Amino acid sequence: MGVQLTWRNGLDDSETAEVIGLLAETEKADGVAPVGEHVILRLKAHRDVVHQIEPVQADVRSEHFIVRDSGGVLTGYAHLDTEHEAGAGQLVAELAVHPEHRRLGAGTRLVEALLERADLGAEPDADTGRLRIWSHGEHPGALRLSERYGFHRPRELWRMGRELAEPELPEAQPPEGVTIRTFRPGKDEADVVRVNHRAFVWHPEQGDMTEADVRAKEKEDWFDPGGFFLAVDPSGELLGFHWTKVHPDGTGEVYVVGVDPHAQGGGLGRSLTVVGLRHLRDTGRSRVILYVEADNVPAVKVYQRLGFAKWDSDVQFGR
Repeated sequence: MGVQLTWRNGLDDSETAEVIGLLAETEKADGVAPVGEHVILRLKAHRDVVHQIEPVQADVRSEHFIVRDSGGVLTGYAHLDTEHEAGAGQLVAELAVHPEHRRLGAGTRLVEALLERADLGAEPDADTGRLRIWSHGEHPGALRLSERYGFHRPRELWRMGRELAEPELPEAQPPEGVTIRTFRPGKDEADVVRVNHRAFVWHPEQGDMTEADVRAKEKEDWFDPGGFFLAVDPSGELLGFHWTKVHPDGTGEVYVVGVDPHAQGGGLGRSLTVVGLRHLRDTGRSRVILYVEADNVPAVKVYQRLGFAKWDSDVQFGR
């Protein structure tokens, strides 16, 4: 059965629902989401806009590749993030193939279309390796495709985890003069974004977080200001934060820990992490996960000392 691929710079309401359904089925079969959270948030936000505005509005940060079989059934999807194409020239893709339609050419067609798109948009003398494709959980199908197209692994993100009952969590000991309080919706967004940018100016995704991004996440079912911890100095200036998250299956997550560079080196990051871990434990979570760059050796060591171990990896492939 053949595959038919189409390109979109905006999805209508029906297609968005189909894509979200395919992503959910893929996650159920593989035990790991095939795309990052930001893709889901963009799809949801776009769906809300489509309900209000006609015709379909394009998201200038996203392009969509849709694969259907000869009967019109959605069998594959790829999201291409073009947000940094004009600056760094980087294009970042994530894709999924429906579990019941694998090994039938959908994944191959998506990768070839993404490569064609990267070449089409490149300057004549540009680096041909500007396309990056994520494989969440290092899926075997992604490994096969990476070998076929000669991809290498420029980036690896570890998922680390631990049980919250054992080993025993240490006490949180904030630096002298530092107070830890919880997040106040409608008041703290700007300060969090400011510190986040300073803490993650080097990070290709996290450093770009905006106030609009924070407010969008405040609307998610998982958002809980009581699990969002802010460290402030005596004058009330924000020094760092630990944003926790709880997944639908009850797993807690060290979602983001950010410390302003001028407040680093005194143990504030570790204290904030412990505060969040103890909160997750005390609210009934039995285990917790986090994501960390594999080459961020200092951070990995901090988490290992707190009882975390590597569980699996998200790998970014490129050429």
